Amino acid sequence: MRSLLILGAVLCAVSVTAGAFGAHGLKARLDAVALGQWETAARYLMYAGLGAVLSGLAALRAAPPTGFGFAGWSLVVGGVIFAAAVGGLALGAPRWFGAVAPLGGLGMIVGFLAFAFAASRLG
Repeated sequence: MRSLLILGAVLCAVSVTAGAFGAHGLKARLDAVALGQWETAARYLMYAGLGAVLSGLAALRAAPPTGFGFAGWSLVVGGVIFAAAVGGLALGAPRWFGAVAPLGGLGMIVGFLAFAFAASRLG
């Protein structure tokens, strides 16, 4: 589960970078709505990254593994899909691109619920 720790930390770093880029590099180029979308994408990517790190840590500590890996991967995939869709909309992607965002959000919801379920099974 070290891969979840690494990917989660990378997602967190990308989130901070995206947030800073939005605040400094995109501020003069995007309207308030688009900047808000960009901020939302960066924030939710951070949530996914932190959840993946926690899932990876829990998976390393749990014996036997109790679903934390599934939770972490759901968070990684869901977070990337959500952030890419919402960030893409902020940058002017076609409106249909926004239809992908709920799939990413669903992946994150499943990931956090899977984490809760796995935690409930710990001794």
